Amino acid sequence: MQLSVMEAVTHHRALLLSAAVLGASVTVTWFLLSKRKKKRQLRRVGEVSQLFLYPVKSCKGIPLEEAECREYGLKNGQLRDRHWLVVKEDKVCVTARQEPRMVLITGTCDNDYLTLDAPEMKDLKIPLQLPKTNAVFTCKVFGNEVEGRDCGDEASDWMSRFLKSSQTYRIVYFEGKMKPRNPKQEYPTYSEDDQVAYPDLAPLLLLSEASVKNLNTRLEKKVSVRNFRPNIVISGCDAFAEDTWKEIQIGRQVILKRVMPCPRCILTTVDPDTGIINMKEPLQTLRSYRLCDTADQEVYKSSPLFGQFLKVLKTGTLRVGDPVYHITY
Repeated sequence: MQLSVMEAVTHHRALLLSAAVLGASVTVTWFLLSKRKKKRQLRRVGEVSQLFLYPVKSCKGIPLEEAECREYGLKNGQLRDRHWLVVKEDKVCVTARQEPRMVLITGTCDNDYLTLDAPEMKDLKIPLQLPKTNAVFTCKVFGNEVEGRDCGDEASDWMSRFLKSSQTYRIVYFEGKMKPRNPKQEYPTYSEDDQVAYPDLAPLLLLSEASVKNLNTRLEKKVSVRNFRPNIVISGCDAFAEDTWKEIQIGRQVILKRVMPCPRCILTTVDPDTGIINMKEPLQTLRSYRLCDTADQEVYKSSPLFGQFLKVLKTGTLRVGDPVYHITY
């Protein structure tokens, strides 16, 4: 009988000890989480000066005063950023690297149509709701497969004629239920969850006015932000300050996270006003002072880094004039 009482007392003490340990653990966890939350700080680093949406990959950007910031990038009305793509007959993407005159094509939206306008061409109207009888192609963007629904023969003929191509080009559209690309297959800095439609690597590209101004001090012929095709342009910060922002908040809603710097190529040498490519500047000058650190040469090779690729952590609305905050913990 005495032994049973002792066992009961021991068991009771063990339960009390376990409860105490559990309580302490919960308290410590709450304390750490609340402390981390309290440490989150916003430091204003600039403001949004320009927004650009590029309906067709490599075609002209549309300047906006306001845009929705979604998982796959900017959206304005029925237009989505880089949701249309030009492909060759083998379904490999075509960009202004191969066809510089693509930067002269403007895409707008009106009455459920994407309207393409180009010099000396009659406007092309592509329905936003394509017939389900139109073929769905598996296209390749920089070696990675992604789907697209064909926009039809009239669109194909229009694009081929404007670019004076000896081969047939087609336009495809990324529909909402299609499987996106995972950029991790191209750069290990991405995660398995990262997804894009037809952009190069990320839903958003950010660049500061000061970085472009710094570059122009080194160039004989000046360039503009349009040479670098950003979605978000920031003013009020130092040159290359964007390189140091791991996480930012824009306005009251949108939170973005830096994934990697943007490796630059010959597309930067295409004049956005004439569609003429010179193959040299500003790329040559960028290589003189914007190459990566030695440790990253295997990743970026000889590509200079200019601007930052971002992914969306919290969606919302972006407006020109919105304050930009660097988030620190």
